[in-house]
Amino acid sequence: MKGKILMKRKIYNDILKWKEESNGTTALLIEGARRVGKSYIAEKFAKENYKTYILIDFSKTAEEVKKLFDVYLDNLDYLFTYLTQYYGVKLYERESLIIFDEIQFCPRARGAIKHLVADGRYDYIETGSLISIKKNVKDILIPSEEEKLKMYPFDFEEFLWAMGNETLMDFIKECYKNRKPLGQILHRKAIDYFKEYLIVGGMPQVVKIYSKTRDFEKVDKIKRNILNLYREDIRKHAEELNLKVEQIFDTIPSQLQKHEKKFNISNLDENARYRNYEGAFYWLNDAGLINIAYNTTEPNIGLGQRMDTNALKCYMFDTGLLLSMTFNEKNIVDEEIYKKILFDKLSFNEGLILENVVAQMLVSSGRKLYFFSRNERQNSSETIEIDFLISANKITSKHNIIPIEVKSGDRYTFSSLKKLKNKYNEYLGENIIIHTKDLKEENDILYIPAYMTMLL
Repeated sequence: MKGKILMKRKIYNDILKWKEESNGTTALLIEGARRVGKSYIAEKFAKENYKTYILIDFSKTAEEVKKLFDVYLDNLDYLFTYLTQYYGVKLYERESLIIFDEIQFCPRARGAIKHLVADGRYDYIETGSLISIKKNVKDILIPSEEEKLKMYPFDFEEFLWAMGNETLMDFIKECYKNRKPLGQILHRKAIDYFKEYLIVGGMPQVVKIYSKTRDFEKVDKIKRNILNLYREDIRKHAEELNLKVEQIFDTIPSQLQKHEKKFNISNLDENARYRNYEGAFYWLNDAGLINIAYNTTEPNIGLGQRMDTNALKCYMFDTGLLLSMTFNEKNIVDEEIYKKILFDKLSFNEGLILENVVAQMLVSSGRKLYFFSRNERQNSSETIEIDFLISANKITSKHNIIPIEVKSGDRYTFSSLKKLKNKYNEYLGENIIIHTKDLKEENDILYIPAYMTMLL
């Protein structure tokens, strides 16, 4: 691809807002899974918004630098002088930023934020991988002067920017707002990009390589390196939970292959109960490696107050990584398989990929994940399975709970949606089908193409 690759991230504007509104009264902690681009965005922001900056990478900095935050909190003049000399960077009052990169490796530096912010001379951004950031806070007081931002993989719009298309999503947004289809040509163009997004995923390193080369084998190799890194992290940081965590992590593709995608704990151990694996699920969720959807017992306002924690779905946080996990026979997915997926020439369970990316897009747009499952063993005609439930942005006379069904094929039924509407109509707003075709409204159902999910 010719020209400069645009690795633009929306979180940049959120960081800018923090800088302007905080004006030095708080530090900013950017959290997220490893390799989602936290360090990159922090340094890019520093270069473009401050006169000078210092980046302290606690994963590899000298122990004497870490000790500064133990010994010299009552002598900040010396601490700043030392940092200036050690990194060879002059600091300017209210014009310089200090980045605490990989803050989980130096909890005492995080504990020092209270004193540093109170001093007021400089701004502070922390970055931390969720895999161990929560573990390493036992002996420190979490500073109230700390704001948090969660960073995710590239969303579809950011992916389009990286591919050199800065206008298509604007048109998609306009069509969604006005409930108009894109039309055959532009819908085809959007869906083709979206299929690339499904295959490549949103990990910055992967997106960058793909935008440069369009080489699926290179892309797959990087994705597998990232997956191996996560497995190493699990073994290193999950402690007594590591075996259970790895079990769950490695079985996500097979669990999502099922028609009814609730995580079946008996597939791990026939005698297992959710309570035995609860900590492992929480660990993976806290690490940012999975997105969990919980069953809600009633599609009513306050979905989180009615959730059944013993019934959950477990999605991979990046669909591109999920695809590499799914095709794992030879430890590499060759170019030909990727191209067959891209051009609809390969028969496989596309539903697992599509539902996973919908979950990913809902989470990155700020939604918590809930689904509705009622299995009536005595009367199967009363069984209801709804993929996702979200709350409408505006509450009107109804509670406006929005049921969402994800359909990957050309033919599908609406039996669960109809049964849900008959039973809980007073709670429900718009009914939505997410599919791969263009937008349409029909029989009280809004059909939207999957690439519009982030607009819900």
